[in-house]
This record gives sequence, structure tokens and C-alpha cells, in this order.
Amino acid sequence: MTTPPTTTLSPDQAEAWDRIAEILSDSGIDIGEFAAPREDDDSRIIAITGKAGSGKTLLLAEMVKGLREAGLDLVSGDYERKRKDRRTLAVLAPTNKAASVLRTRGVPATTIHRILYTPVYDPEYEKIAEWLAEGGSRPTVEGLTDEALDRAKRVYDETSSVPGALAAAGLRGSDFITGWKRRDSPLDVGFVDESSMLDDKQFEDLKEIFPTLVLFGDPAQLAPVNQSGRMVFDRFSGDDLKHLDRVHRQAADNPILDLAHALGDPDLDFHSFEQMIEDAAATDDRIQVAGRVDSDLMARSPVLVWRNATRIRLIRAFRGAHGADDTQMLPGEPLICDGLELPLKHRKRRIDLEARGLIKGAQVVYLGPGRKPGFSKLHVVGAPEPEISVSSIVKIEHPDEEEPFLPFAARMGAAFLHGAAVTIHKAQGSQWDRVQVFAPDLYAASRAGRIEAGQHLWKRLAYVAITRAATQLIWVKRYALALPQQPLDTADLKVEPAPLTLEQETQE
Repeated sequence: MTTPPTTTLSPDQAEAWDRIAEILSDSGIDIGEFAAPREDDDSRIIAITGKAGSGKTLLLAEMVKGLREAGLDLVSGDYERKRKDRRTLAVLAPTNKAASVLRTRGVPATTIHRILYTPVYDPEYEKIAEWLAEGGSRPTVEGLTDEALDRAKRVYDETSSVPGALAAAGLRGSDFITGWKRRDSPLDVGFVDESSMLDDKQFEDLKEIFPTLVLFGDPAQLAPVNQSGRMVFDRFSGDDLKHLDRVHRQAADNPILDLAHALGDPDLDFHSFEQMIEDAAATDDRIQVAGRVDSDLMARSPVLVWRNATRIRLIRAFRGAHGADDTQMLPGEPLICDGLELPLKHRKRRIDLEARGLIKGAQVVYLGPGRKPGFSKLHVVGAPEPEISVSSIVKIEHPDEEEPFLPFAARMGAAFLHGAAVTIHKAQGSQWDRVQVFAPDLYAASRAGRIEAGQHLWKRLAYVAITRAATQLIWVKRYALALPQQPLDTADLKVEPAPLTLEQETQE
């Protein structure tokens, strides 16, 4: 069995490494050394759990590095090499944002949806994809110069992304991807991050695709809304469940994680916890206590709340502060995908949209109207190809009103809620540099006295909310909004012309 990299792994990580290595060895893989052909399709599943700062991502990254050194091909969801003699690895997350967080840490991740559905390439351009991914003779493609192919090759060598390489050659996704289809053959090894977000259906889908599955997640987070406090980890025990207990040196001086771990104290009440936050803010700029919500920050980093009524009122205040009324959307306004409102006969269009990143909970930014009524140009946060134009149903909810206002209302398409404030449940899997947490809502949760999976709900909410902050936590104590200091803008998104394939389709 391969020895783990002792210079980077702690004892509990090394123990988890050994157990994962044992499972992989049973299927013919020696980490860092070699990968024999898979001889069976027996199910092998293990869960690795740990709180924030326990080193789950470091362990995952080291494992990925070792498996690539052993010769496993990485399945990205963009294009798959047609080589049956090679073992494969896919690194997955439930949302685009969660996958992008992994990618910023050097782990090549994609979404579960992007693996469930595979792209169908135009045969002419598939020649280029095969050349880039598999080598062989250089193709000749009408309309593409040698210089364009050279650019594609350079980009592929740097990024291992076929779509990125084809884009560098001057092609749009709509030129070379003609559609998406449900995966009809299993893969091999799957690593899944943020597994606390998995519901039963997603777990069953993953088991169908991956005979070897390693789940990474945080049991202190919130369970999926439809599962009554149960997480996927609840079905694991013994050697199939490894928990990382240690908080690592690089995280030990992080006051945000200190606060998160303090919530594990069963005797801690809300007022004592808030005092801990104020004490931390007095000595460390990474913790801030504010009397008002920062409306400028809301444009890219939503305020995290518990109650839906709070979310609606803060959004109303945000839009009013920026001068937006019920007749328009302003470029730069954040939205959250609330699902796809399409009839069953439009299954292909649904697959197209989900594969492009428009899954329930996806964060997007409104760029402007499309060319047809009801269409919007959007930036999908965290998606590899973020710009898209799509028929939209945008719902602006008002306080104390049952029906939302619809500034855009195509007869069918992707539905969106405003994203300047989101519930803490919806924020799971995401991370922002600076995060505002609306403390009055957590106080209300503490007063409600609810228990979830053996812990006070307010503590689970607080844990998830504050661990969404990568560099700074802002604890907002009062129900007030500061006026914006700058207008909404999209310059930070490096906006390029949106592909119009979906817009050009006729609505039936």
C-alpha cells in the first residue's frame, strides 16, 4: 500500500488516507504508482467527515494528485477520452460555486450535473477534441487556421480544458456542442466534496455511476431541506466512516474558525457567543461587528439570513437603495436560480440548461435583456463558461404579498429569485471572501429552541453562516441598511458577448 505524504498529512488524515488507499487497492489502484484494469463493479464507498479547518480539502487534493500519478484520467464533464484501457477519476461538488471553490484551491472539480449529462460534440470539431486529448495527427478543419489550432493546443496544454481550447480558437460552445445526453455508461472512481448537501436521489445516482465512491463533508452543517435532519453520512459506520478531528496549523490562528468550533460547546448560549464575536472583533480585523448591512457588498456576497421574510425585506431595501423599481432589472443585480419551469416534452432544453450551470440554487448575475422579450443575459457564477442567454422568469418578492412581481416572464424557462440576500440553507457549499451574517435572525432561531440532529438549530445555522467567509466575517446586529457608495456594475465579471443558442430556439 502506498505510504501517504507524511510531510503534509496529520495522523488523522494519514489514517483516512490508509483506509481510502485500501478501498482503491481492492479495485486495482495503487496510489501514486499504478492502476490495473478494473476487474469488477463491486460497490466500494467511504465517507470522510470533519469540521471546517480539519483538512478535508488538503486530503482530497493529495489523493487526486496521487491518483493522477498512478495514471488515472480525469473526467471533467467537458470531453471524455475514448480509452477503455485507462482508469478514470471524477472530482465532484453539488453546485457550480462549490466546484469553483475547489478549483481555486488547485483541485480540478466539476458539478454532479455535469457528470450525469455528457456533451454531444459536432463531428467536425470532435476531431480537434480527439487531437487535443488523445494526441495523434493534427486535424484539418474548414474555417480554422493553423494559428487558431496552435492557440487551442497551447490553451489545452495549460488548462486541460477542451471547451477552453476551442474558445481560444475562436469557437463558441454552440458551435461545437450540439446538445447533452444522460450518461449511459458507468465511470470508475468518484470523489464528492460538500457531501452534506447530497439528498437520497443524488446519492443513488452517484452509486449507479461510480463503483468506487469517496464522500467528503462536514456533519456540523445543515441537512438537505427535504430530509428531516438526516445526512448521507448517517448510513456509514465503522471503517467506512473516518472523522478528522484535528484543526490544522494553517487554520489555528483563524478567528472565524475559532468561532465556528466554539459552537460545539453544548453550554454555549446565543448571548455568550455574540460576546465572543465582539471580543474577537476588538482584536482582529477579520471579524467585524456592524450596525447596518453593507448594500454594496450585497451585490456579490449575499446577506445570510434564517427567515424567508427577512430575506425578502432586505432584498426590497437593497433594490430601493439602488433605485431599481418593479419595471426593470439593473445590470449587476444578483439572482438565484429557483429551478427550471419547463414541460416534460422540453427535456433536451432542460438538460442543456442544467449542463450550462442553471441548476436549482445556482448564483447568477443579471447582465441585461436578451434580444427577445422575456430573455436575459446572465453570468453563471462559478461555471466554466459563465455567459448565457436564456428565457427567464424573474420573481421579485414583496413583503406581506403572496404573489411576486415578474419583471421578466417568459412562458417557460429558468426561474430566478433575487440573490442580494439568501437563506443559510441555500448558502451551503458556497464561499465568499467577505460574508455578512444577519444576527437578529439567529437570535430568533435561538429563541425558537429548535433542535436538529441533536444540536440547537441556531448553532448549526451560525456554523454554516460564518464558515462561508474565507477572509472576513461581518456580524450585523441591527435591522438597517447602509446606502450604496457606488452604482451596480458588471465590469468585475469581465463580461463577453453571451452565446445566443438558447435564445435563438423557438419557444413552443
